[in-house]
Amino acid sequence: MTFRLFARRPALTYDMLNQRQLTLLKFRKHKLAVAAGFLLAGLYVMAIFSPFFAPYGKYERNLDYIYCPPQKLGFNWEKGLYARGLKRAVDPVTLNSRYVDAPENDAPLGFFVKGKPYRLWGIIPSERHFFGVDPERIPDFRPGDEARYVYFLAGADKFGCDIWSRIVQGSTISLSVGLVGVFLSFLFGVVIGGISGYCGGAVDTAIQRVIEIINSFPQLPMWLALAAAVPSDWGPLETYFAITVTLSLLSWTGLARVVRGKILSLREEDYAVAARLLGASHPRILFRHLLPAFASHIIVTLTLTVPGMILGETSLSFLGLGLRPPVVSWGVMLQDCMNVKAVIDYPWLLAPVLMLVFAVLCFNFLGDGLRDAADPYASK
Repeated sequence: MTFRLFARRPALTYDMLNQRQLTLLKFRKHKLAVAAGFLLAGLYVMAIFSPFFAPYGKYERNLDYIYCPPQKLGFNWEKGLYARGLKRAVDPVTLNSRYVDAPENDAPLGFFVKGKPYRLWGIIPSERHFFGVDPERIPDFRPGDEARYVYFLAGADKFGCDIWSRIVQGSTISLSVGLVGVFLSFLFGVVIGGISGYCGGAVDTAIQRVIEIINSFPQLPMWLALAAAVPSDWGPLETYFAITVTLSLLSWTGLARVVRGKILSLREEDYAVAARLLGASHPRILFRHLLPAFASHIIVTLTLTVPGMILGETSLSFLGLGLRPPVVSWGVMLQDCMNVKAVIDYPWLLAPVLMLVFAVLCFNFLGDGLRDAADPYASK
């Protein structure tokens, strides 16, 4: 009895694993996809708790630091980690503003520091920020000195707003558009594509002609036309959902084609015919038996669709036809880059582009890993 209780279980061999275990094992071998998955999880955690991770509020201005460049970090045993102070000076010849070193404005930095009060999700009051200037380490700190001791990780914009804080809080909009838009595309693509493949005949022909007509239009002009139809007096929330629906209406066709092709190949399988002979309804056969058979392929398609949604929102907001100020998103922030002279003089205004490229690459790497793992029997 003792031997049986404490005997080690035999190690599972490759041939003993089921499809789910094989998929997970193959995905784990794709190191780049696993790393991208963790990085995306970190991005969405940052977006959910954006007021906590942002050193400043997204509308908090400091007019003494207009177009301030990114500040350098310093460290010594006396001050610890600190941001090197800067102050604005006017060039007497060109009359342009420039920033010079100001050691008296060195700002000590720390984690979980006190800052401007905020409400997390509009409910939980707090004044702690993950990282920023630590006023408790500043000798003789008095109320009002916040404007003097600052730290701009990615510089400041034309209003003296911290670009990094706006990037963090703008990620809530830019990243959520991809998820909400993909959810709507999933509904349209699965339902319409499933009906097309399962019914066949005239229904399939009609749906495929509609898909071909939608795909024949150039995507960007269609985005512009639909976004221009949004009334200019709509509030931020209405505009957000309008842009999301607009992107979804033009992105479901690819998934519908994938679902149709899979349904056409599976609807005559033995288990589908048996379910039909046993009296199962058509919706039950379609959504309970056929669609789960290739759920992994649907997940891969949706993962590769998210970057297109994010880029679509950014493009429309950049052109002024999507979200508009005071809403903060990566596309809205890039409106400051429409002036080429401003970009040449203040290249840190392009910081949202780096976050956008980073997020899109992570989604592409994750989708590539899921695509390889979706068919674990392809190769051993």
